[in-house]
Amino acid sequence: MARRTVRFLFDYISPYAYLAWTQVGPVLARQDADLELVPILFAALLDALGTKGPAEIPPKRLWVFKDTFRHAAHFGVPFAPPPAHPFNPLLALRLTAAPMEEPQRKALCDLLFKATWGGGPGVIDEAALSTLMKDAGFDAEQLLAAAKSDEVKAKVRDNTEAALQAGAFGVPSFLVGDELFWGLDSLGHLERHLAGQDPLTPADLERWRELPAASHRPKGR
Repeated sequence: MARRTVRFLFDYISPYAYLAWTQVGPVLARQDADLELVPILFAALLDALGTKGPAEIPPKRLWVFKDTFRHAAHFGVPFAPPPAHPFNPLLALRLTAAPMEEPQRKALCDLLFKATWGGGPGVIDEAALSTLMKDAGFDAEQLLAAAKSDEVKAKVRDNTEAALQAGAFGVPSFLVGDELFWGLDSLGHLERHLAGQDPLTPADLERWRELPAASHRPKGR
């Protein structure tokens, strides 16, 4: 049987994406699946769908920090808020989308996630990022130049548009073929799907698709 590929749709702005990154490796190893990194702009998903991010809803913003702090403690992974949140993640996303070998991309992704949520300096300041990458053995000048190219900027836009077309509405999301799993708490469902033990049948899905809506909330409420 050919190895399957799980596409990991992520944005560094999401603490749940960071936590999922720390946990997805063993899931895929157990199921003989490969990981493809797909950096996307979460804000563009929100704009396209007309929704707000968790950090834009004050009570939810605080709740998310408490929830992710507890998850991190449970997983035993480093966790600290970035210097500011929300922030502009485009430079980090473009760095990750730059041309490179996949093992290098995964190492860079790990570095940038830790810089954001593992007690690092964040990923907003270019000079700090350059130092961080150099210290980790990356060619920082080459990567920063690539990140500013039209081709790489278009790659992140294309990734985001493809994510929307695939039905993504948040991060982290995982795509196995055209089946989408959303959120840190979907990792168990993802593993069961990869193992051929997904309880959802096509008949179950059709019943939900055909369910009529009996109430509609007015726009703006």
